[in-house]
Amino acid sequence: MTDDAYLFLLDDASAQLGVVPAAVGELACMETPAVRAWLDAQGSSPTSPHLRLLPPEERAAVPEGAERLPVPLSEEELNRLRHQMAPEPLARVEEELLAYRDCADGRDGLIGRALAAGVAPHRIVELTGVDPAAVNAAASS
Repeated sequence: MTDDAYLFLLDDASAQLGVVPAAVGELACMETPAVRAWLDAQGSSPTSPHLRLLPPEERAAVPEGAERLPVPLSEEELNRLRHQMAPEPLARVEEELLAYRDCADGRDGLIGRALAAGVAPHRIVELTGVDPAAVNAAASS
């Protein structure tokens, strides 16, 4: 878990502050008794257009006097929240970076399997574009 994010209620649902929690996807905190009780006490619901969410580093942006509740988010949930808050051009680049991370995950294991199967190190470099030193490092691990 990370520092707490903030759920809060806006008077004006058209304000461009924070993210509607539903836009972030499923959030474990929304099913907790604390959040349910807070929403009930506010006369609100998880789908209210007035309900917003901000990451920990943006908590100063919560309007003064707004009803607010700190909520813990997992790293993945926090990443999705930050992604939703990013301007469109930035969000597209972030998606590319996430795709790269997902593709690169397990790279050394794959290189090791390729070497064990008999693929020549120079051929692995040609096929993957990785640095020859990375192939050598995977071979020695």
